[in-house]
Amino acid sequence: MTDENSFSLTSEAAKELSQLGASKGGDARAQKLSPERRSEIARAAVEARWAKAGKKPPPKATHEGTLRIGDIAIQCAVLEDGSRVISQRGFARAMGASTPTAINRRGAGKLPVLLTAKNLYPFIDDDLEESAKPVIYRPEQGGATGYGIRAEAIPKICDVWLKARDQGVLRHNQVHLAKSADILIRGLAHVGIVALVDEATGYQDDRDKLALAKILEKFIAKELRPYAKRFPTDFYKEMFRLRNWKWPDLPAEQRRRPILVGNLTDNIVYDRLAPGVKRKLKEMIPRDETGRLTKKLFQGLTGDVGDPKLKEHLGAVVALMKAADTWPQFITMIDRALPKHKPLPLFDLPEPKQ
Repeated sequence: MTDENSFSLTSEAAKELSQLGASKGGDARAQKLSPERRSEIARAAVEARWAKAGKKPPPKATHEGTLRIGDIAIQCAVLEDGSRVISQRGFARAMGASTPTAINRRGAGKLPVLLTAKNLYPFIDDDLEESAKPVIYRPEQGGATGYGIRAEAIPKICDVWLKARDQGVLRHNQVHLAKSADILIRGLAHVGIVALVDEATGYQDDRDKLALAKILEKFIAKELRPYAKRFPTDFYKEMFRLRNWKWPDLPAEQRRRPILVGNLTDNIVYDRLAPGVKRKLKEMIPRDETGRLTKKLFQGLTGDVGDPKLKEHLGAVVALMKAADTWPQFITMIDRALPKHKPLPLFDLPEPKQ
């Protein structure tokens, strides 16, 4: 915590003590409060000011961290609305600008402080002006209001400085900022900054959890649905052919399939349908006394998303099967065309016991 922030929190704490009738010695008592309590008081004061002004409080940071690019370290955060932001103060310092006072005074202006120099205006288009608007947010642990820049705008801001340098319009005391922008732009990809922020703040694991939850909500039905045939006969016929098994010339209800069919179906269908779906299906379907599933996995799929996706997938699988001469050749083809979904940290766990 900086001295400036400490002073801010102490002042807020003193105000609270004063309101409680402790006008004398308020500052001294505030100094005795724990950092956590001072942060709590400061956060409450900020929210009270916004409420009094009839405004909605700014979003709060749910994850915070330090983004490191070579020797450069910049504070960053992920907000509760999903926005990834870079600390405006941290970005200015990383660029070599001495503007903490300006950031305090104009942190919520129309443009970040690093774009307010008049000789940069010709290089700022409407798109950048909109995306680079400073974002006000509440730090995760409370304290003074934060001013951030959306992560996606950082490479574009660097581009402005590089264009101004190339056009020869920078002043002598601005050249070092363009050099810093050059270093940053080389360390960032326009589409990679969000991933870097997620990694620095630890948001990537929660992001995967949220993404998985949305997938499962779409694919998994609330209740098991009545049985109806989903797998075409050609699926099994082609599997038997590629495995060199004899196809039983019997009515469907009398056919007995090798036990391996279930494992093969998991591999080429459910492991490739959508992340986490197979695990969730196996968790929701009850088992008999021997541990075998009492229903088919597809009975747990939703009718509007899960079923159509399964039908589409099976059509592609059967087409690949018919194009292959051997099982190994088919596996090579499906791994290329319909690869298994990469495991996410949330469910990189052992499979449920059979």
